[in-house]
Amino acid sequence: MMTDHSQALPDRPNFHSSGIKKFLTDRVILTTLGLLAASALVSLDAPASLAGSTLNSLWETAPFILLSVVLAGAVKASGADATIAKALSGRTAIFTAAAFGALSPFCSCGVVPLIAALLAAGVPLGPVMAFWLASPVIDPEMMVLTWGVLGPEMAIAKTLSAIFLGLLGGGAVVMLQKAGGLKDPLRAELTASGCGPSSCGTPKAPEKPVWKFWSEAPRRAQFKSEVGTMGWFLFKWLSLAFVLEAMMLRWAPIDDVAATLADMGIWAVPASAIVGVPAYLNGYAAIPLVRGLMDIGLQPGAALSFMVAGGVTCIPAAIAVKALVKTPVFLMYLALALTGSIIVGIVFGGISQVL
Repeated sequence: MMTDHSQALPDRPNFHSSGIKKFLTDRVILTTLGLLAASALVSLDAPASLAGSTLNSLWETAPFILLSVVLAGAVKASGADATIAKALSGRTAIFTAAAFGALSPFCSCGVVPLIAALLAAGVPLGPVMAFWLASPVIDPEMMVLTWGVLGPEMAIAKTLSAIFLGLLGGGAVVMLQKAGGLKDPLRAELTASGCGPSSCGTPKAPEKPVWKFWSEAPRRAQFKSEVGTMGWFLFKWLSLAFVLEAMMLRWAPIDDVAATLADMGIWAVPASAIVGVPAYLNGYAAIPLVRGLMDIGLQPGAALSFMVAGGVTCIPAAIAVKALVKTPVFLMYLALALTGSIIVGIVFGGISQVL
């Protein structure tokens, strides 16, 4: 007698349809698509133009994002995260993180996977915040460009400002945590597969990292999982960030707003910082704009405040931070960027007048 085995065969998962469903039901993707669709109410050619700008921005940042995602996956799979966590838990960790952030070539979005891995590994939030605040202000290439366009004084001031901002942020975090605040900084979406710094407590004694992690199947699986999770996370949030950036570049007159700063006298520094925080120019795009503003009378201190605040909190950077950490940490990030940029602007402005 023949047996019908058709009912005994298990259903095979449809990975293609599952991936499409995940894409179309994700709230961040839906928001991005909704913004593109809504832009047609202003101009019929807007959705295609904004989508093109977004894809171009994603393409330009893709090498840095890919590198950082692969590094984060390798750190996790090799077990080096515990070693790094221990190294960044010492007395000089905040200064080391601030200095490295100021001199590192990573963009503000590119450090997100590394920071997520470090926080999950148990690195204290203080050094992480120091690195995060310092990194987007300047990098070696931007330092050279700033030197050439705005002069050596501004390039040096911007580099020192990055380090100061990191120290300010790291120190403030340590003080708040001693008072019992800022616990479990990572969002639940990123801590579901592992512990965060406060739940893990003090970083455990690191075992010797297995650098050839690809030779062990469990470590290969962990690497693929980490790269996939963080890659998708960054893709969807940066897509939203770049759409918002493209919309503001298209319809918000940042040049006109920034030009009014030159006529504000003693209020130019705090006003420049306030304008710089929501400004959507990245560090490179701000340099020629600031050059033009200084030519029409913007004070050096105000120019520095504008560049520092805008560099730390440009839209892609700010949305990446908001996507990664809980709201109190994000609000502190914005407050530190504003406060630090005002301080460095006032100090640099005073020094410029003396010299």
